[in-house]
Amino acid sequence: MYQQKYLWVCLVSLGFITSTHATTPSTEEVAQEETTEVIAADSSSETKSSRLNALKELKNVKAKDLKVNANAAQPDEVKDPLQPLNRQIYAFNDMLDRNIARPLAVQYTKKVPGEVRGSYRQFRKNLGEPWNAVNQLIQGRPLRAAKTLGRFSLNTITTLGMADPARRLGLDTEEENFGTTLGYYGVPSGPYVMLPIYGPSTFRDGFGTLVDGQARPQKYILDGNDRLYWSEQVMRGLDTRSQLLDVEQVLQGDKYAAIRDIYLQRKNFEIAEKKGLDADSISFVDDETEELFDDQEEINLPEESKE
Repeated sequence: MYQQKYLWVCLVSLGFITSTHATTPSTEEVAQEETTEVIAADSSSETKSSRLNALKELKNVKAKDLKVNANAAQPDEVKDPLQPLNRQIYAFNDMLDRNIARPLAVQYTKKVPGEVRGSYRQFRKNLGEPWNAVNQLIQGRPLRAAKTLGRFSLNTITTLGMADPARRLGLDTEEENFGTTLGYYGVPSGPYVMLPIYGPSTFRDGFGTLVDGQARPQKYILDGNDRLYWSEQVMRGLDTRSQLLDVEQVLQGDKYAAIRDIYLQRKNFEIAEKKGLDADSISFVDDETEELFDDQEEINLPEESKE
């Protein structure tokens, strides 16, 4: 009994001594903290200076620069006149990704079985099929729209959209968005723009994203339950980020430029494919970037085959 009391007294005393020592930093610790604060202040001032310079360079952007139909083969000053500001936003997105999105995506892939992730992804894609059909009708492709509605009906009736039996019957998916529909009718993309959190886009696709957000079924199914709606949005972003964990390892060098050119390449490919143009005529990026684009498709295929 006395030994236990003595042990508790020792532990309390040790804790007090430790806390006292911790609250009384040494001269070396103080100097180190001051040095760290100076470095952080310098870094902060450099960041603010670079942001101001980026904003100043926007004065050189003219109205004609915003009417470009961007593709990856064009010079940077043509396809990406907003590059100084875009790189600042990319740095912000990258900071959020490294500290929040990527760690969560890693845990998501570890904790959630692949079959569950695949079923959730397929369920989400199935909800988007009616909007795909609407875009295909606007594009003047009623047969493709009928095929999409057939996919939606079959998958919903048989599996509530959590699997893809329609694929086995030759009813393949074709994802659409309003930005692609505008591009189908020749609306110029405008310059490349990096959106906060959302990531790569163009002026045209940014407007299309706003329209797509209003057309998403979840907005109306979960109307009146903001908590559930935003939880679904977070899950959607987390699932999308988890699919890029393997692809990101291929990116080397200037990641900003690589992501930009891959995005522009893919968007132009989608539009040209819907118009029935030769895919070879829209190969804008070099072989290394093209291999990265192919790798991304291959990485997504196993998950889709499970669905």
